[in-house]
Order: sequence, then C-alpha cells, then structure tokens
Amino acid sequence: MADATVPDLITPTWDYAPAPEARDLATVRDAYRLFVDGEFVDPAEGGSFATISPATEEHLADVALATAPDVDRAVAAARTAFGTWSRLPGAERGKYLFRIARLLQERARELAVLETLDNGKPIRETRDVDVPTAAAHFFYHAGWADKLEWAGLGHDPAPVGVCGQVIPWNFPLLMLAWKVAPALACGNTVVLKPAETTPLSALLFAEICQQADLPPGVVNIVTGAGDTGAALVAHPDVDKVAFTGSTAVGKAIQRQLAGTGKRLTLELGGKAANIVFDDAPIDQAIEGIVDGIFFNQGHVCCAGSRLLVQESIHDLVIDKLQQRLGTLRLGNPLDKNTDIGAINSRDQLERITTLVDAGEAEGAQRWSPACELPERGFWFAPTVFTDVSQSSRIAQEEVFGPVLSVLSFRTAEEAVAKANNTPYGLSAGVWSEKGSRILWMADQLRAGVVWANTFNRFDPTSPFGGYKESGFGREGGIHGLAAYLQQEDY
Repeated sequence: MADATVPDLITPTWDYAPAPEARDLATVRDAYRLFVDGEFVDPAEGGSFATISPATEEHLADVALATAPDVDRAVAAARTAFGTWSRLPGAERGKYLFRIARLLQERARELAVLETLDNGKPIRETRDVDVPTAAAHFFYHAGWADKLEWAGLGHDPAPVGVCGQVIPWNFPLLMLAWKVAPALACGNTVVLKPAETTPLSALLFAEICQQADLPPGVVNIVTGAGDTGAALVAHPDVDKVAFTGSTAVGKAIQRQLAGTGKRLTLELGGKAANIVFDDAPIDQAIEGIVDGIFFNQGHVCCAGSRLLVQESIHDLVIDKLQQRLGTLRLGNPLDKNTDIGAINSRDQLERITTLVDAGEAEGAQRWSPACELPERGFWFAPTVFTDVSQSSRIAQEEVFGPVLSVLSFRTAEEAVAKANNTPYGLSAGVWSEKGSRILWMADQLRAGVVWANTFNRFDPTSPFGGYKESGFGREGGIHGLAAYLQQEDY
C-alpha cells in the first residue's frame, strides 16, 4: 500500500523579475540653457550647476545658473508678451493649452523617465500620476479660457499681469502644470523658477512650448537656487507671486512682499492626520495609509504623516500595516516593480535622519521592514513610530520623508483635538463607514482638503490649499482661477 503521508505544503515565495523602463526614452543633454522669450539662451554671467540622479548620484547634466540680469530679461520678455497674450480671445488661448496638453500626453513616457532620473521617484508614479495629472490640468484650464465670465468671479475678469512662480522638487512637472495652466488660461504670462535639484522636466516643458508654437515670452523658465527665486519674487515688474515650498521660505516671501501691492499665494508644509475609526474598512484603510505616507517617499506636503487610530483597533491596524510594508519594494526607480524610490537629495536625507533620531531619543518605538538599501544614492527605509507623544518632534514637525507617526484616540472629539494640534492645516483623511461621522469630522478639522475613505487623490477640478502655516490661496478648480484674475463686481 502506498504511503498516504501528505508532505508539508511549501508556501511559494513570489518575486518579480526586473522590469526597468528604457532609459533611452529620454534624451538628457550635457548642458541646458535658460528659456527666455521663446528661445534657449546663455546666462548673463555664464554660471552653471549640476543636477544629479538621487538614486545613483550620477551626474546628469549641467544647468544654467540664472542671476538677476537673467531674471530682468525674462520678466521683460513676459511683460512684452503680456500685451498680446492678454488681448488674445480666450478660445485662442485655449487652443494653445489644448495643444500643450496633447503634447504632454504624446511625450508622456519621455517625461516620466526624465522625471524619475532627476527626482528619484518610482517610474510607476511618474508614469501613472505625475504626467497624466499634469496633462489633465492643461486640458481642464484650456476649457476655462473662453468661459471666465461664467466662472462666478466677476462681470469682466481681467488677467493680473506677469506671474513669478517658484515650484518645489517633489512634483516638478505637476507643480509646473498647477501654476502655469491657470495663469495662461486667464491671460497672464509667466516666469517660472524650478527647484535646483529637479530642473530637467521644466526645461523639457520649454521644448513643448516651442513645439506648440506658444508665442515667445508667454512662458519663460529661469533655473537656479534660492538667489534666483529671490530675485524673481522681488522683481518690481512681477504682479503676482505663486510659491510652493517650505513654510520658512513662504514666511520670508510674505514678509518681503508686504506693502508692495503684489498678489501672493502660498502652498506650504503640512502634517496631515489620517484618522481611522473602528468601523473603517481596515484592509482598504491600510492601502490608504501606505499611499498617504509612502507615496513619493513621503515627499508630499499633504502626506498623511500622522496616523490616528481608534484605540480598540490599534494593534490590529499596526499588525496589518507591518505585514503590508513587508511587501513594498525599495530600489531602482526606473524598475516598474519599485514602490519606494530614492530620497531627493543628501540634504533631505540628513533632515529625515535627524528627525528620526530625535523621535527615538524622545521615547517613540521605531520599526522598519527588512530592507536592503542600495550602496549608492540617497535612501531611507519605510519607518513607523508607535508610542508617539503629541509633543514629539516627529508628531509636530514636517519630516517630508517615508516616516509615519502613530497615535491613538478613543472618541471622535479626541481625534479632532489631536488632529488640529498642529501649526499646519493642509489636509486630513477620515476612514469610517458612517457618512454622518465623516461629514462631522470634515466640518471640525482645520484642513483645506479632507479625504473620505481614500488619501492623496488629486483632481484639476477640485481646489487644493491650506490654512494656518500651510499657506493661503487655492490651486485647481474655479477657486484656483481667482488668484490669476482681477475681479470686478457685478
């Protein structure tokens, strides 16, 4: 008789073969120049700086360093172009924006690869989120270009003038679209300063402007570091400043512009609470928690960096979260299987490390999944802190990295008190099956955006912005048009 013993079943260990996107889809030039008055030009003082790949520390390109004379030239080009662009019928302006949107779609793979190389974020994020959403913003605002009188913003809304726009490194192309698209739709002209660590997608966008036959001077791009941005913000012929970045720099800009008559919008930092009640769909919430803080390595101003969990399900949520984090893949950002890419710069990695060390020193319990970090580049493993106190630095300061602080609560009132106990007010998330509870929470939370049973979802039709030290003004939707129009009352 045959042995009927059943052998132990072996659970297979699944792994993925490398699936890198083709790097040669994007052409990286040895050197890049400034984009002024529809042409690429050399900087007045001939300076340059290097941009590198955060994942490998590889030198990518030398980029022109704009100084005050270059900013003068760019603003002058924008002022000259404003006279013609602002008088162009809205339907004609819309045609240019539609053309740009379609070119963004046509060159999507190229843009995604270039953004990943220069920024360090996974290709699946640049491919599936950054580039498509950037195109969507141009499509959306193209539709508004000839309908501004029906936007509820006044009888005869007129453009503001020349807009100085300074954008950050975490979403280089998307932040460009958030600012450039509404400005152009409303009849303004633009001088844009991208972040010094991620200038390449903005310079490729300049090529797209040429390809779309956008009139010279309507969009100008000056590259450089803080001094370049400061020269743009302070320029006397700039009518409106839009800044996305750190709260410290935003405060400095607001002080600088006080009394000048320039219009200003600021989208600054955040310390969002992601609040999970005991009746929440737990598995769905786990995915929302992961998306909330580990998307783009936590380099997100509205990241759900504080997890507030109802006390009765705290241990269950932590167990499930740790299991889920064990499946995340950290590594080559160009690999389509990668979930966690590189930290954008050495300076940012040092800031994350400093705050994480402070969290441990203050008594919080640190946990990370088993994770092998590449030898070159700037990397930080996904990290979860439990036993976090409200006064801890990791609960109060913006880490801007893949670091989650977990706190518990018993009642909805306690959750609101803890969620609002921050100088920021950009976003929040609420997880519950009760619609009435979600609406009550949204009414109590001092946050510009409140997501219900989801997190980090963006739509060009919906306004985005914050309260308190998260800034003021809105981007996206009808509300985002208001900042770029001189409104007249009916």
